[in-house]
Amino acid sequence: QVQLVESGGGLVQAGGSLRLSCAARGRTFRNYAMAWFRQAPGKEREFVAAIHWNGGTTNVADSVKGRFTISTDNAKNMVHLQMNSLKPEDTAVYYCAADRTIMTVATTLRPHDFGSWGQGTQVTVSS
Repeated sequence: QVQLVESGGGLVQAGGSLRLSCAARGRTFRNYAMAWFRQAPGKEREFVAAIHWNGGTTNVADSVKGRFTISTDNAKNMVHLQMNSLKPEDTAVYYCAADRTIMTVATTLRPHDFGSWGQGTQVTVSS
């Protein structure tokens, strides 16, 4: 497992942008699949986006397609989630996740597929 630390959450108005970051502590993300999930109050944790460190294959949920982009910064060993055109329904705690056993990043990925998690960062979008 790898220790993950998220940053970049906050309060933003609808239509605004935020960039979330996830840093690995103690080891590189090489050979890992990285993902962002989110969980709103009273709802299950849901897949947002994923990327594989090897090759950079990405996938995003339909609900955020065209608005959110996942990327890696190999030099800094970080993963980012750029969120544009934010909507009130994007309000949630966002979690970074990682696992080195996942070979294909797909929208069907579920929380139990990932072995490492960050502490979460709150994103609040006001209307």
